[in-house]
Amino acid sequence: MATTEKASRKASPRDRLLDAAARLSYEDGVGVGIEALCREAGVSKRSMYQLFDSKDAMLATSLERRIPLYEAQLAHPDPGSSTPRERILYVFDRLARASQDADYHGCPYLAVLVELKDPAHPASVVAREAKERLRARFHADAERGGARDPGLLARQLVLVFDGASARAGARVERLDDGLVTATVTALLDAAGVR
Repeated sequence: MATTEKASRKASPRDRLLDAAARLSYEDGVGVGIEALCREAGVSKRSMYQLFDSKDAMLATSLERRIPLYEAQLAHPDPGSSTPRERILYVFDRLARASQDADYHGCPYLAVLVELKDPAHPASVVAREAKERLRARFHADAERGGARDPGLLARQLVLVFDGASARAGARVERLDDGLVTATVTALLDAAGVR
C-alpha cells in the first residue's frame, strides 16, 4: 500500500472530505457531485452532512484551508534579502513553472469565481479574499519598491496573473517562453519599481 494511501486512511473524515473537495473541484470544477466527493473521501453522505451544513460550506472551507499553501507557493524563498521587484517577479516565475505541470488548471480561486458567478456564495467569498490578499501583497511590494501608483500597479499585476493563469490553465497560452515575465517587467519599469 502506498504511503499516501496510509496517510489518507489516518486522516479524519473531515480532512478527507476537504482534500477530496480541493482535488475534485480543481480537476472537475465546483459542480462536482456530492456522491463523487464522498466516494473519493471514503465518507458517507450522512457523515458529510454531519460535518458540514452543505456542499457549499465544505467547498468554502476547503478553499480557505488551502490559502496558506497557495500563498507559500508564491512567496519568495528569501523575502528578507530580496527586493520588492524580485518578490513580484518571483510570483510570476512560480506561475510560469506551475503552468507547465500536466495537471495545471489555472488559479483555483479565479476558477471558483468564474464558475460560480454568485458573489454571495460562500466559496466566492473565500476566493475573493484570496485574490484580495494577492492584490494587497502586490500593493505592499509596489509601495516598498517606489511605484508611482502602487494601487494601480497592484491591480495590473493581479490582472496579468489571473489572465496568464486562466489562459495557461485552458492550454491556450504557454508561459514558459518569457511572455509573462516580459509583461510584468514592462509594468514594473513603467511604474518605477526598484
